[in-house]
Amino acid sequence: MSRVLARPTPAAPPASPPQARQRKAFSLRLKRVGRAWQLYVLLIPALVYIAVFKYWPMYGVQIAFRNYNPVDGFSGSPWVGLQHFVRFVNSYQFSQVVGNTLWIAVLGLLLAFPIPIILALLVNQLQSERFKKFTQTVLYSPAFISTVVVVGIMFVLLSPRSGLVNNAIQLAGGQPVFFMGSPEWFRPVYVISDVWQNAGFSMIVYLAALSGIDPALHDAAKVDGASKLQRIRHIDLPGIMPVITVLFILAIGNLLNVGFEKALLMQTNLNLPTSEIIQTYVYHAGLQQAQFSYSAAIGLFNSVLNLVLLLTFNWVARRANQATLW
Repeated sequence: MSRVLARPTPAAPPASPPQARQRKAFSLRLKRVGRAWQLYVLLIPALVYIAVFKYWPMYGVQIAFRNYNPVDGFSGSPWVGLQHFVRFVNSYQFSQVVGNTLWIAVLGLLLAFPIPIILALLVNQLQSERFKKFTQTVLYSPAFISTVVVVGIMFVLLSPRSGLVNNAIQLAGGQPVFFMGSPEWFRPVYVISDVWQNAGFSMIVYLAALSGIDPALHDAAKVDGASKLQRIRHIDLPGIMPVITVLFILAIGNLLNVGFEKALLMQTNLNLPTSEIIQTYVYHAGLQQAQFSYSAAIGLFNSVLNLVLLLTFNWVARRANQATLW
């Protein structure tokens, strides 16, 4: 009987050092995920929300490049390329709409951004904890008032006949001013009301950053004879500068997203020359006039400009060795 000898199976070649390191790193990641799987389960709803409500709607951006109609749908509508963008740039309303948006955005940035920092520095210097908490509550409580209610209060206070502000002007010997119907008053009223409503809430972020500064630095500065202003300048401001830089970059990236709801509620036929901004123009063109592709192109144009500003200022901050988003 012939004996069949089995051939030995050749051993697998040893893995190269890079492959071995990759396998080891992958196994370590799996172990970390396994140890903290509860945290990843808690993260799933947030990821689903972002995917469904943030990324999936981007599929509809294509209507900005089509002559969209609901019958043919997204993919069936004819492709027109940049036609709607060119139409918006060449329209007579382009300079007015973009100019109004820039004016309000820049004025809001110049006032609304530094005021919360100043408030946080002042509130942080209060010695009485009880009075400090009371002041914080008073400052950030307007943020919980609905925008509709805020605009209603503004119409009542600024009424040319019965408004408290105009009554005070008349008592001082002046003439009543139609604030809500005058184009030249729309921007100041919008910006000031926005600062009143949101400055206190934005202050909380800077107060949290100030609470992380080591108190020993202030104690050492007091021993050296530093005044409160000197301690604010040399300890508090440098301590919260990374937070200021990051929030400033985010504010720049959101510069052209002027509040649609307040602008629309404050808008009248009399102040339309200064109150028509990109967001309200998109509303009028898209929903009221059913120009879906045209309004989508304007909205995409606005988003691209914000993205360019965000990337530019993040690059400038990185070049200046400041805190950045990435």
